[in-house]
Parts: sequence; structure tokens; C-alpha cells
Amino acid sequence: MIVVARFSFPHEAYLAKANLESAGIDSFIADEHTVNTQWLYSHAMGGVRLMVEESNLAEAKEILTSDFSESLENHTKEIGEKQDSCPHCGSHDLSAHTQGKRPAFLVFILLGFPLFFYKQGYKCNQCGKFSETL
Repeated sequence: MIVVARFSFPHEAYLAKANLESAGIDSFIADEHTVNTQWLYSHAMGGVRLMVEESNLAEAKEILTSDFSESLENHTKEIGEKQDSCPHCGSHDLSAHTQGKRPAFLVFILLGFPLFFYKQGYKCNQCGKFSETL
């Protein structure tokens, strides 16, 4: 096994490992436990090492240095075409809304402990109705 990349934190190495595994390249993460235990040692040790077999080194470097932003833009355009709509009036003008947040805050101020009876959902800016799901 040979080092293909070094990272300061294990979560960065796991993201890169996932990219390699999606391309069918087996990889191994070294020194992750040491860095998790003593993260100040990360730079002194050379970071968390992502290792691959020497035969896969060139392909792994190519994958790790690739820019996938164009794929993301295409995927975002596809999702953008499928807009959510209000179940009451069919409008696409929605905003995230928490219903019952003010009364919950007042109960917390008056009683000294929280009672979580609020709901997360969406509010239609056209008809003003609240919906937990779309």
C-alpha cells in the first residue's frame, strides 16, 4: 500500500475514501485513531494517511483531484425543475417555518424548563397556510 493523500482530520479522509470506493478502488485509512485521540499530533505525524495499492495510485490521484462541480450543477438543475408546492393552493412560494415557537419560548421563560410543542414545516407565502410535509 502507498500513500495517495494526507489529511488533517479523519472525516476528510473518509470523504476521499468514499470517492475512491465509488470508483471501485480499495483504500485504507492510517493513523486516524491517533489523530482522533491527540488531534494536536496531526501535523507532526503528517496527518491521516489515505493509502491505496500501488497499481491503483495513478487512477486514485486522478479521482481525488477531479472537479465534480459540473455534475453537481446538472444535478441541481434537475432537482430545481421539481419544485415543491403548497398542498392547499398549489403555489411554489414556500418558506421554512416553525409553528408554535413563540409560545414555547414563553413557557420556557415562565417555567424555567422547555416544553417542546412546536412543529417544523413550511408556510405558503400566498395563502398563509402551514404544512408539516409537502
